[in-house]
Amino acid sequence: MLAVISPAKRLDFKSAATTDKHSLPDFLPDSKQLIRVLRSKSPDEIARLMHLSTELADLNYERYGDWKTPFTPENAKQAALAFRGDVYLGLDASTFNDRDWAWAQKHLRILSGLYGLLKPLDLIQAYRLEMGTKLANPKGDDLYAFWGKRLTRALNEAIAEQRQAVLVNLASAEYFEAVDEEAIEARIITPTFKDLKNGRYKFLSFYAKKARGLMARYIVDNRVSTLKGLRDFDVAGYYFSESQSRGDNWVFLRDKPA
Repeated sequence: MLAVISPAKRLDFKSAATTDKHSLPDFLPDSKQLIRVLRSKSPDEIARLMHLSTELADLNYERYGDWKTPFTPENAKQAALAFRGDVYLGLDASTFNDRDWAWAQKHLRILSGLYGLLKPLDLIQAYRLEMGTKLANPKGDDLYAFWGKRLTRALNEAIAEQRQAVLVNLASAEYFEAVDEEAIEARIITPTFKDLKNGRYKFLSFYAKKARGLMARYIVDNRVSTLKGLRDFDVAGYYFSESQSRGDNWVFLRDKPA
């Protein structure tokens, strides 16, 4: 079983890494190509392209200029520790032990607009580049064209090493669109998380994003490798709802936020 999650806009490169273990992204040469494109943009162009404030545009202009290889623990940080959005609050990778990291390396992937597909321990440098950004590049008009089928092939290679050919889609629609679902050589399970509000179960973005991270953490903690193990997810009050689930779109409900 392999799970895939999205990256986060919020980053943490100030706090010390909680492990000295690290790996390198498989698509760094491709990342270099995108960096060259991004370096050709002025701060104003970056602001318009990504709908950013002047302050954020200036910050990312500097990030693209500072980006350099080789990546080392001195100038980069492990992806699962560098991302600090809602998903990563749930994942809480800073509390992984060595065996957790080893398992996560084999069973968890992070989709990225700049880095393509990351393992949790892959070193990254600070950036901002959402997968849906319409960044013209040598391969097309946007990042979906740039990455093409390569992310799907990379996922299939990781899936081939799993005991069960199952891909758990915990990524956002924007990021999972970079994957050719029909070409994935696995059953794709897409969990949805809903909370009870005003008498109805609803998708609430903050809670749902954190729940994706909680499920990713649950998969790591419990070494989940079967569909039954995934269906038994019961963290923070969530439980599987067979009545609301449809096919491989699995719904998990919560009656009261934990």
